[in-house]
Amino acid sequence: MPMTSGRYIALQLACLAVCPEPALWAADKPIDTKIAEVLDEERYRTAHWGILIEEQGSKKVIYELNAGKLFVPASTTKLYSVATALDSLGADHRFETAVYRQGEVDGNGELKGHLTLVAGGDLTLGGRTDPGGGIAFRDVDHTYANFTACHALTDPDPLAGLNELARQVAARGIKRVRGEVRVDDGLFEKVEGTGSGPTNATAIMVNDNVIDFLITPGKAGAPASVTSRPQTAVIEVDARVDTVSAGREPEIKISAPMEGRMVVRGHIAEGNPPLVRVREVTDPATFARGLFIEALERAGVTVDASPLDSNGEAILTREGKDGRGKRVALLKSPPFGEEAKLILKVSHNLHASALPLLVAVQHGQRTLGEGLRLQRQFLERAGVDVKTISFADGAGGGRADYTTPRATVQLLQHMAGRPDFSIYAAALPVLGVDGTLASSVGPESPARGKVRAKTGTLVWENTMNGTVLLTSKALAGYLTTASGRKLVMAMMVNNVPLEKSADTALVGQSLGRLCEIICDDQRETSN
Repeated sequence: MPMTSGRYIALQLACLAVCPEPALWAADKPIDTKIAEVLDEERYRTAHWGILIEEQGSKKVIYELNAGKLFVPASTTKLYSVATALDSLGADHRFETAVYRQGEVDGNGELKGHLTLVAGGDLTLGGRTDPGGGIAFRDVDHTYANFTACHALTDPDPLAGLNELARQVAARGIKRVRGEVRVDDGLFEKVEGTGSGPTNATAIMVNDNVIDFLITPGKAGAPASVTSRPQTAVIEVDARVDTVSAGREPEIKISAPMEGRMVVRGHIAEGNPPLVRVREVTDPATFARGLFIEALERAGVTVDASPLDSNGEAILTREGKDGRGKRVALLKSPPFGEEAKLILKVSHNLHASALPLLVAVQHGQRTLGEGLRLQRQFLERAGVDVKTISFADGAGGGRADYTTPRATVQLLQHMAGRPDFSIYAAALPVLGVDGTLASSVGPESPARGKVRAKTGTLVWENTMNGTVLLTSKALAGYLTTASGRKLVMAMMVNNVPLEKSADTALVGQSLGRLCEIICDDQRETSN
């Protein structure tokens, strides 16, 4: 897996990691022995551990180690940002994307004016909506394709939302747009998201602001097939990938030598599964504008403006009472509970980075700082000791992001008592079943299906030694033992030196084994 110095690498790898010494598991030597066997490995000699396990509801402490100390939480940060957004927006909240016309439509269907698409914070814009109205995901998301093995894309058309808006515009009798087409993406302040994957957290997102490239090998010596998604003339693609002999590692490089052009070069081995790679677009609003004009043309609406032009400033007039002209199309997102599931199941950094901004918008504000201060207010109401933690973003991976196992368990205990808990819990990856925990344990594991928890992985390049530093591996959520006892847990390990980034899987396996030990325990445990 490629590493980028100074960048957060959120790996799609299993469970996370645990503590260095046995502690408070009653006077049960067999359990202590099993835990010690997992924890007393040489790779954890320099690591720091923090763990808190409580009984759900009663808050009875089952296991505690450094629970009040600060740890780098990595993507378990998303537990906080999603919980805040659920509280602020509500699980049933639907984001609205509208199209307005400025000017009149004559008898021939010609709009003597402009169209403006106003972004409303819909992070998927209809591009992941499945037939049941949910949001589709894969256990390994395409936004991580450049950092890990990603072999498949979700089934829905990433342009479905824009196509629907264009269809509605045509249904209003507009056959030709003589003026401009613009995208208004000013809903909130643009920020650079933290974590691996796309970096531009913007109010308008189409296909997560990336072009997907699906690379399929042929016979050795023949060209590989390279297809891009979404299909568009807005981005010119120059692709030339060779098929090489079986067994060689794929090597794909995607560059953007100029605006609107991407170059794909490299090789893939014969017999290799189709491989997904992505390249982020530099200007999401201009990208969305071009795609929307193409959608209008497919819907039978002729547009005089070129889809290759830049977006420029949105053209809004005072025709309607909202100052945006007359609305001619409206797209509503799936319920926010579905977006919460996408973010937590696959650890979606880009969307999580936008959550504090969407919370700010809900309260008439628009900056990241304002959103995070609103998050603090929610956490205080939830009984979380906010003075012991630090957050600078919504995804995890920021240098100021620190929390404690105790604060995390406080949040999880609060969420377990809320009316929307079933939605929060259902959004979490399930051990051995889906999301970032899909392959953490085998199908026969006693813990399979009994743990719902958010993973976190933060890796930095150790340039001096040519190795990597696992800055954080974390796991926090809910666990049910074999005896039916419901527990809340937060486990974090920081600073594990590793030879290569793939070795984080070994730390994940350690935590998977710990989950098995806890889940398989038939006895009551006590402090």
